[in-house]
Amino acid sequence: MSRVLTRASALLAALCLLLLPAAQAPRAEAAALDPFTGYLMAHFTGESANGEQVYFAHSRDGLTWRDLNNGAPVLLSTIGTRGVRDPSIVRSPAGDRYWIVATDLRIASGTSWNDAANRGSRSLVVWESRDLVNWSTPWLINVAGAIPGAGNAWAPEAIWNAATGDYVVYWATNSLRDGVTKHRIWYVRTSDFRSFTAPQLYIERPGGGQGIIDTQIIEVPGSVGGYRYYRASADGHITIEASNSILGSWTTLGNLSHLGISNGTGGGNVVEGPMWMQFNGRNEWALWLDQYATGRGYLPVTSTNLGGVTNFRTRSDYNLGGTRKRHGSILNLTAAEENAVLGRWGATTPVNRIQAYTHQDRYVRHANYDVRIDANVSPAQDAQFRVVPGLADAASVSFESVNYPGHYLRHYGFDFVLAANDGSSVFAADATFRQVAGLANSSWSSFRSYNYPDRYVRHYNYQLRLDPINDAQSRADATFRLTS
Repeated sequence: MSRVLTRASALLAALCLLLLPAAQAPRAEAAALDPFTGYLMAHFTGESANGEQVYFAHSRDGLTWRDLNNGAPVLLSTIGTRGVRDPSIVRSPAGDRYWIVATDLRIASGTSWNDAANRGSRSLVVWESRDLVNWSTPWLINVAGAIPGAGNAWAPEAIWNAATGDYVVYWATNSLRDGVTKHRIWYVRTSDFRSFTAPQLYIERPGGGQGIIDTQIIEVPGSVGGYRYYRASADGHITIEASNSILGSWTTLGNLSHLGISNGTGGGNVVEGPMWMQFNGRNEWALWLDQYATGRGYLPVTSTNLGGVTNFRTRSDYNLGGTRKRHGSILNLTAAEENAVLGRWGATTPVNRIQAYTHQDRYVRHANYDVRIDANVSPAQDAQFRVVPGLADAASVSFESVNYPGHYLRHYGFDFVLAANDGSSVFAADATFRQVAGLANSSWSSFRSYNYPDRYVRHYNYQLRLDPINDAQSRADATFRLTS
């Protein structure tokens, strides 16, 4: 979700700033007038071991995207199902606070879609930040618990509502109502993403079992196309609606069937997860659509007049980067915000292999999450790692897998495994090592454990271990070289 404030609304914001609490204050005029220079996409990647977490991507033109944090997750959920999908990134109108709200769901854990829809989490996962760089620990908000028979809470979004001076958080819940079980869109209001009003029905498609999910709203400047707000929803089609009031009545403008795009009705390119974005500095919008049925990730369709649907056109001049981008949201960035985000996650860490001193044709590799030294590693990426600042100590190092971003070499019971970072302090310590001069050859390196400083990384019978070092053989086995 991206929101654009007009200069008029910014002036009104300045007048009201002193009258409201910090979390509710409209964005200060100076901040509102800062030009947007880039874009930040929050997304997940799929049902892989670490795919249902929060990833960031950056773009300067809105069409060409680069993965941040070396393609690894930026935020990991350690609560609820320990997985998140559909992250929505929200900026406060004062420009001094940000939230990410996401679905509490991890299909990769073995959960079936039937269980997820009918017996899933009724809570959303929330993170908070003041700078887009440092994020709080996550918390759960049980938004759907008061809905009779609620089976889930999916695809949350949030938008500031100037009419009520708080945020509208809306999502899809599957439940029985008027004799029909299906997904409908519900909403609550909140000022802090911790306490909230009772859930209210927001959108229901009439007749039979036609449900609706994945609604996302964008606010546009100056009532372009005749309306202030536009929303897109997955309801068999990708339906576009418009209104001048978030909680008021909405007018249906049409759908994207003329482009051969649907949400399952009428075939064609079946998509979900519509994601709005306004191009910086001009009246042109992109509606990104998740091609989940074919697994191809997002596709943009663009428009210069949201007042109708026939001017939307499919684009081919885009590049989504190295990871698959699934259902997320886009935030237009000011220069200050962009510099902060790129300063934290924009650097690309070189790829290294870890060569054994005693068997110089062998390299540290992972195989079925076990770690050993092998020659002729195939696929080659199994022996490639990014040497990053230590998770528990920035003066030390950690080894992140290239083909399993977010997975690190760690010791467990003094054996080594490749494991997904669970965000815990124990994991961080187990995956952190002090790089020192090689114990058998000072031009090479050895790696001393952060939390067991009397032990070093070494191989034994080709298996990687964490052992005390007390003889010439163990010193040689604990000596390695980082190669490109």
